[in-house]
Amino acid sequence: QVQLVESGGGWVQAGGSLRLSCAASGSIFSINAMGWYRQAPGKQRELVAAITSGGSINYVDSVKGRFTISRDNAKNTVYLQMNSLKPEDTAVYSCNARLRTSGWSTRLQDYWGQGTQVTVSS
Repeated sequence: QVQLVESGGGWVQAGGSLRLSCAASGSIFSINAMGWYRQAPGKQRELVAAITSGGSINYVDSVKGRFTISRDNAKNTVYLQMNSLKPEDTAVYSCNARLRTSGWSTRLQDYWGQGTQVTVSS
């Protein structure tokens, strides 16, 4: 079993900052990549930012220059620092980890956190 526990969501005024954390634990052999997705009401889920074990990073265009993803490989934890927040950033943010649970298989599996609400008021 693998668990992803998120923290750090909440309410903030436009222009403010929040920091999300997601810690993975359980039967983990290795983590290939971790990332943050978000889903706003009435919209499809989108990838916000992702980081691989090697440090490669991707951001959705709408958050470039405002959000920073980082990772502590020793702690199996990923962070999302969100600055200059806008009302359109309001969504449920979910953590994802793509990982191997065993050294006997190269199969990668996706695990998800429970989601944390981020609300940005204008």
